[in-house]
Amino acid sequence: MSPDYSWVYEIPPWRLALLLVASFVGFYWLGAVFVRPFLRMFVRRSPGLNDLIGYVLSCFCVFYGLLLGLIAVTAYQNFSEADQNVTREAAALSALYEDVSRYPEPFDQDLRWMLRDYTRYVIKYAWPLQRQGIVAEEVTVRAEAIFDRLLDFQPKTPAEEILHAEALRQLNHFLECRRMRLYSVTTGLPKSMWYVMYVGALLNIVLCWMFDTRFMTQLVLGGILAAFLGTMMFLIIDMNQPFRGEVSIPPDVFEALYRRMDDV
Repeated sequence: MSPDYSWVYEIPPWRLALLLVASFVGFYWLGAVFVRPFLRMFVRRSPGLNDLIGYVLSCFCVFYGLLLGLIAVTAYQNFSEADQNVTREAAALSALYEDVSRYPEPFDQDLRWMLRDYTRYVIKYAWPLQRQGIVAEEVTVRAEAIFDRLLDFQPKTPAEEILHAEALRQLNHFLECRRMRLYSVTTGLPKSMWYVMYVGALLNIVLCWMFDTRFMTQLVLGGILAAFLGTMMFLIIDMNQPFRGEVSIPPDVFEALYRRMDDV
């Protein structure tokens, strides 16, 4: 379970990126003014000091860079997988709608109406709640009603048996993809990853404070490093929850499906 970052998704992405970059750079500059002199007291001046610190920093950056890269890839894969689950759910729902359209009366009209109602509810009510990190319970009731109504149908011919078996298969696939989508609403990176990222960023900054350089050089070079750390944190936070914020998975496939249902 990841830390609660719900408040950051209320901020436009460009403002959030600027806020994180400014926070990291500001923290580095403040530390360079107030903390660096105390750190320098514990490190003797020597001709090879910067080389030693640079060697340690380069080794540290290799491992920390790999960690940030893997975490960013993990966040992107979670985002991409959630997007694929949404597409699969809509595709299974579309196939199920086509199957039930061939059912005899009154099952065809009942099931088509229930599927349209489910799709409309997902677009109009469930999706806005997802963007707040909330799973809509009412949509579960609608999915269960579709399942119960489909089980009420009793095939009377071999053709109807084949059609009913295919509809049940599509229904199970639809319910599976739906469960995966609902799971993605609240999923995110575990707390341990966030702690390691924060501690790693702090140690990276502390090592930079220990360099024996001119003050302005320290501010410029360290500020560039801190700005990049802030950018990476923004990227990971923004992709951490696929349905939150402006950069999130939209209900476009459900909207296209609903328009097609109305045309049929």
